[in-house]
Amino acid sequence: MTCEKSAFLRLGRFAPTLGVRDIEASCLMYSALFGLEKVFTNGDPVGFMILKKDAAELHLTLQKDHKPERFNVAHLLVSDVDDVHRRCVERNLRIIKRLQDKGYGLRAFVFADLDGNRIDIGQALEG
Repeated sequence: MTCEKSAFLRLGRFAPTLGVRDIEASCLMYSALFGLEKVFTNGDPVGFMILKKDAAELHLTLQKDHKPERFNVAHLLVSDVDDVHRRCVERNLRIIKRLQDKGYGLRAFVFADLDGNRIDIGQALEG
């Protein structure tokens, strides 16, 4: 079995959904880290939320018994990876992989959010 290309198919929005135990705390954290804004909520109490900034969208779903995966669940390219890293450190978020220049052309690191979800953050290296 091989991966196939499809010349006729265009993709639109593609948004990861993260399970979280405290949806409001996660909203505040992701807003502080990335400037994401809450654009949609569902439920009373809120059990689903959409956060958005620029072309990036993140969906949060309330999962009281959430157990994080042991792999990166999302990858995000940003314009200032050093600033995002600083914000993570200031908030005492666990850094899984340290900030460093990678051989594949990114400066990147991986952190765990409040629920242990592993997020890979990168910025394209110049040149």
